[in-house]
Amino acid sequence: MNRRHTLMGHTLMAAASSLVLLAGTAGAETVAITNARIETMGPAGEIPSGTILIRDGRIQAVGASVSIPADARRLDAKGHIVTPGLVASDTSLGAGEVEGEASSNDFAGATAEMSASFDVSLGINPASMLVPVARVGGVTRALVTPELSGRGEKKGEKLFAGQAAVVDMSGGTDSITKRRAVLVVDVGTEAMEHLGGSHGGVLQLLESSLEEAASYAANKGGYEHGTHRPYRQSKEDLEALLPVIQGKMPLLVGVHRVADIRRTLELGKRLKLKLILDGVEEGWMMAPEIAASGVPVVVDPLANLPRDFESLNARLENAAILQAAGATVVIKGPYVGHYARQVRYNAGNAVAHGMPWPAALAAITATPAKVFGFNDRAGTIEPGRDADLVVWSGDPLEILSVAEHVFVRGTEAPLTSRAQDLAHRYQTPDAALPPAYRN
Repeated sequence: MNRRHTLMGHTLMAAASSLVLLAGTAGAETVAITNARIETMGPAGEIPSGTILIRDGRIQAVGASVSIPADARRLDAKGHIVTPGLVASDTSLGAGEVEGEASSNDFAGATAEMSASFDVSLGINPASMLVPVARVGGVTRALVTPELSGRGEKKGEKLFAGQAAVVDMSGGTDSITKRRAVLVVDVGTEAMEHLGGSHGGVLQLLESSLEEAASYAANKGGYEHGTHRPYRQSKEDLEALLPVIQGKMPLLVGVHRVADIRRTLELGKRLKLKLILDGVEEGWMMAPEIAASGVPVVVDPLANLPRDFESLNARLENAAILQAAGATVVIKGPYVGHYARQVRYNAGNAVAHGMPWPAALAAITATPAKVFGFNDRAGTIEPGRDADLVVWSGDPLEILSVAEHVFVRGTEAPLTSRAQDLAHRYQTPDAALPPAYRN
């Protein structure tokens, strides 16, 4: 037997139990969370002292006066805050394990022939060891986005990173909430390094790629019979672009400097695209224009030191300024799945730099659910929604607060992870274990 695989098997066992527990009991319990300060993030607003009734994995009732069935398990929140489960936006969570080990990463699958058509959901591992880590931090859903690989290596081959997916943190085989949620593309320095050229050249290539898809849609018969001119993109990529040019699928555009933000908005308006802007470090410089466009933005509130020349004017107040101008703001954490739980810390930092607390909480719950098209399932606490809920020890945007109870689709999750299980193993060695585990 391969020694590496044997050791890996021992290492994985600690994580497996918590995943099985959660995935195997979905919808099996009726629960009433009582005496809770409920931040519904929906039409009911804040309920200072109320009850949430969970049945069959969904929220059946919520309010100050809810009738509790005799068979319900009562969970006393003791006056603590209950929020919708948090959403980690723009992350590799579930599609990657160890950033430095290529064999464990499934988020960078785009090729010259399969760029727009690359579907990251097909490589997502619900049993990822990082899922419990995120869940312990209150994350119950994630927008998993693909990323271009081989930075600066294969120029002229790839433009689109692929199609993102929304997943829940149940760990079950049915954890995909929404496939093909958005199509991901970057028009900044990263794209320049892949493709070779300039910022303007990348935007030109994006426009010509979309126009080529429109031509394909109008001439499918000729294409199939070989009577129409050949296209630069593969048939699979052209088909994947059709929902985008029809305004059915959002285009998530990584864009950073103010000039490129403005040109991207102009392109979206001209081609009638459903845009979402990601990054927008210099967005504060044209916040009223972004707000007037109605295009949502995904921001990292900690992006204040320029990585390169396209983000020279990054500042910590970016999220607050955009929100104050009326823009729809989604807050994201680091891309690497290990740190998905930090999304609430980033929201807290946005509050520290001027964003109202309710808006920051919405930016990691209700707003991403609406922007990425799964607000019929999660993001708010209201009847009919999946019971993705977190009971907090204190303010959820305060770094010292912890999740006391986490529910994913109505099932309470164990607040354990592989890292915690390994720590416990070595803190209290078991004499029955082999020497390597006791020394």
